[in-house]
Amino acid sequence: MLTARFTAPAVPKLLVHRPGLLERLSAGVQGPLTLINGPAGSGKTVLTAQWAAGRRAPGAPVWLTVEPDDAPGAFWAYVLEALHRGGVELPAAVGRPIRAEGVTRSFLVRLAEGLAAAPRPAVLVLDQFDTVRPPSATTGMTEGLDFVLRHSSGGLRVVLTSRTDSLLPLHRYRAAGEITEIRQADLRFTPGDAGALLDEHRLRISPEGVRLLMERTEGWAAGVRLCALAMQRSPDPEAFLRQFAADRTTIADYLLSEVLDTQPASTQDLLLRVCVTDRVHPGLADALTGRDDGARTLAGLARDNAFLERVDASDWYRLHPLFAEVLRAHLRQRRPGLEPLLHRRAARWLAGTGRLTEAVVQASAAADWPFAAAQLVEGLALGRLLTGLEAEPLGRALAALPAEPDGRATALVGAACRIAARDPAGCEARLRRADACRDTASPAAALARAFVGVLAGRLAGDAAAAGRAAADAERLFREVPPDLLAERPELRALLLAALGTAELGAGRLDRAGTALTAAVAACGAPGTESALCDALGSLAMTELLGGRPAEAAGHARASLAAAERYALPPGSRSALAHLVLAGVAVEEGDLSAARAELGPAAAAAGPRPERVALVSAAVIGARIAAAEGDGEGALRALHAVRPGAGPRYAWEADELALAESAAHVACGDPAAALRALDAVPAGGPRHALARAHAHLAAGRPGPAARELAGLPGDDSLPAPLRTRTHLLRARITAAGGDPGEHEGPGVPGPVDLPGVPGRADLPGVQGVGVPGGARRPAAVPAVRPAVVEALTARETEVLAMAAHLLSTEEIAAGLYVSANTVKTHLKSIYRKLGVTRRSDAVHRAQDLGLL
Repeated sequence: MLTARFTAPAVPKLLVHRPGLLERLSAGVQGPLTLINGPAGSGKTVLTAQWAAGRRAPGAPVWLTVEPDDAPGAFWAYVLEALHRGGVELPAAVGRPIRAEGVTRSFLVRLAEGLAAAPRPAVLVLDQFDTVRPPSATTGMTEGLDFVLRHSSGGLRVVLTSRTDSLLPLHRYRAAGEITEIRQADLRFTPGDAGALLDEHRLRISPEGVRLLMERTEGWAAGVRLCALAMQRSPDPEAFLRQFAADRTTIADYLLSEVLDTQPASTQDLLLRVCVTDRVHPGLADALTGRDDGARTLAGLARDNAFLERVDASDWYRLHPLFAEVLRAHLRQRRPGLEPLLHRRAARWLAGTGRLTEAVVQASAAADWPFAAAQLVEGLALGRLLTGLEAEPLGRALAALPAEPDGRATALVGAACRIAARDPAGCEARLRRADACRDTASPAAALARAFVGVLAGRLAGDAAAAGRAAADAERLFREVPPDLLAERPELRALLLAALGTAELGAGRLDRAGTALTAAVAACGAPGTESALCDALGSLAMTELLGGRPAEAAGHARASLAAAERYALPPGSRSALAHLVLAGVAVEEGDLSAARAELGPAAAAAGPRPERVALVSAAVIGARIAAAEGDGEGALRALHAVRPGAGPRYAWEADELALAESAAHVACGDPAAALRALDAVPAGGPRHALARAHAHLAAGRPGPAARELAGLPGDDSLPAPLRTRTHLLRARITAAGGDPGEHEGPGVPGPVDLPGVPGRADLPGVQGVGVPGGARRPAAVPAVRPAVVEALTARETEVLAMAAHLLSTEEIAAGLYVSANTVKTHLKSIYRKLGVTRRSDAVHRAQDLGLL
């Protein structure tokens, strides 16, 4: 007999200690059967040897390594010898097998009785129990082992290590609670295990490097160990992980010899063919092999832990990524030229079963661009390139699409890819190629062209082109099958969001709001997540420019909340949502909060931001800098958007001029501020406010008052501008000017996104108006009544607005707070000033010089 078979393998010097699994093994041998099941290199034998060396069993475990050519009789002879060497005393009457081919039932009965009578249980480790061939021998061994286990009255405890499920009736042991199972999922290394092993090899790898190693190996113990050894020989271990190719390492040799070469020729052929796909179905396997044994072969490979596993109890299977990588390299070497053919076959089978994205990926891998493009265009699936979970894999698959594609469908797909890359010139070039095709387009292809046209119009900032394409799309929606449209909810959502944003870029706020509201309503189904965030962000900016900051902030927060809920990456989030929140924060005087939104806005906008985001970011950045007294910084922020990209719409020129005017005032140059305003056509109330601010900064309260004199008084105007107008008039009065007869409630226009002076620009106001329109002197009495407690800055602001006869609701709107919050501030003001009414509070504050 071979003595080596009775000795447990030596425990590696560099070892990951796994106390949880060792404890499970110790608990398992309290019962009759413990099964350690996993693929080659998963650490089954190492774990068991470590456990045996630690003497954690009830008695010293007896070790036996099973060999492939063991016949049943030889196997039982080795078992008896292992028990003898392990100190297990059996009666002489047990005897020994007399034939290699098998044993008698009477021998098994005597062995079971002898084990039952032993003073302590025998713990037997059967390593590599699944290696016995042929199956008939395995059956004889497992039936006998099952008999002895069930009839030894606990005198035998068996630990099996195996790549496959043994032929033991495991269901009986499970039902009786007499089995402990440690399987592949338990044996996989955790990131902590992998990090510990790398530390043992004196490798200092970053957490990102460990994550990458785990991603490639999926916790396969041998793979992690082999990578660690290779990294020790590499001058740059981190670079090795980034550039790691399984087919050029010892991992390939291991997998080929331990897994592939152990399979029958027909199974090897199937593995080499199905490795071209990420997932494989029995029907797909048959299409790739031309045979009909896919279901049986795949199930057998999964059962045998041959680095192929079933996906979520479905009919689909997946190969371990390292094994698949090695197989693909082996396929190219053994069967050159076969891989593209397999990709084409896979693409057609997948398309025939409705798996469009996977079909496109396979066709792209074969460079079969016409077939890939036809699936996207005729299937109205171009939206999948731009939103949803499939955008990333489709983008990678189509990255090699030719720059000058042939055919209408291929050109349209290329145009959609350039939209995803925010490349208007590239998109336009491909659309021209698509339009040059003279063949008659199907209704689906015509709708795809209109869809891309809307998105191209948005990308180029051409609202007219987007509108024309949207009109074509609306007509074509009625010509394609309704059931196909129902399967593509992202199509209408993306189209409306693009149209609305294009209208926003043109400054047509009413039309933008209509389209964007419809876009939000069209979202909700899977695949529309990015469109929803985009539409809400654009709708927020539309509301902000329309003078409705509260609604704008609500839409912006809804956009960002949706992005968090759907875990969208930064590039798929709305830059405009962050910019809106920054603009509202500037209006509220919270400059730190405003700056905090600019970073995420830039990340979402990417290296090629849309024009509306570019202009808004520059304007808001300038406003922040101006409010901080950095006029030069404000001008730099504005000038960055000007070179080579001058304003194309009136609103852009208006926004930039107003922001530049505020920046010049911050620099102490009111004359330049007025010149900036003169450079654009006369605006409206916002221009009047900006000009008044510039005149006042120059020490000319009279001209400032005349600018405001032409403003209409209208109670329906937005409260924020109404408040700003009152404060500016108060400053004019304090400076000796005359606001004239126009003490109306305010002027129309959006909130001061473009830099119109706000509350932060108008500190300390003296001699403001009082209820009833009467004026009170600003002189402070010699003896001031005592104040219980000093007013806060916000309470002073509320009181100043109350002095202008603004209602509670108007004050709340102007301060972006709730009416209840304003009431709370008023109660605190009354308490501190010792009054009970609003008018008394205003008079008392003036007497104290607080207003």
